[in-house]
Amino acid sequence: MRRVISAGILAISIGLPVWAGEVGDFEAKLRAAYGDYRTALFTTNMGKAEESKASLGKFSEAWAALAAQPAPPQYVDDGGYGATLQAVTAIAGKATAEVEAGELPKAHATLEGIRDQIGDLHIRNGLYGISDRMNAYHARMEEVLGMDPADALHVRAEAAVLEFLLADIGAHPPKEADDSFKALFGAVEASVAKLTSASETGDATEVKAAIGGLKAPYSKFFLKFG
Repeated sequence: MRRVISAGILAISIGLPVWAGEVGDFEAKLRAAYGDYRTALFTTNMGKAEESKASLGKFSEAWAALAAQPAPPQYVDDGGYGATLQAVTAIAGKATAEVEAGELPKAHATLEGIRDQIGDLHIRNGLYGISDRMNAYHARMEEVLGMDPADALHVRAEAAVLEFLLADIGAHPPKEADDSFKALFGAVEASVAKLTSASETGDATEVKAAIGGLKAPYSKFFLKFG
């Protein structure tokens, strides 16, 4: 799902010290729950049933606790807040049933909807953090994955967009960023640099290989910090 992000959005990274009290407390809990969601997204994609059940269970429990709280100040005026909570709960429930039925690819596709729901929640309320930046990169990367390697000029243009989105991520690291953040981020940077280099040669075989090399480093980066 592609979103247009208005220039007026306040760029605030989730979990930074500027968020205090109810706002910071809620966002910290949301980010913790989102960590379990990322694990569920990763494990369903890898076909790991037991790990998927465990991470989905943790996410569902954490989400239920968030949903039981009154709307925090940053969302109190959002008319769609309750609908977002319900939508995420429903998506998690559907994905859990699919995992239990052994339909992990379906569960993975279903879980993608949670990323959109939480991302839209933030954007509606003028919040834009590391997860939202990662999602913006992911959305554009998915488009590149479906591109024709023979169209090197178009691929080069899209590589420039990925470079821009990745630079935005690097400029706003999460507070838990450590040496592994640098290493994982560097691997994604390298994959985009390879795409840029390949597209400049115009060699479709090289471009195809570079496109194929985008997903793995991003997935590892997303799993820990997205």
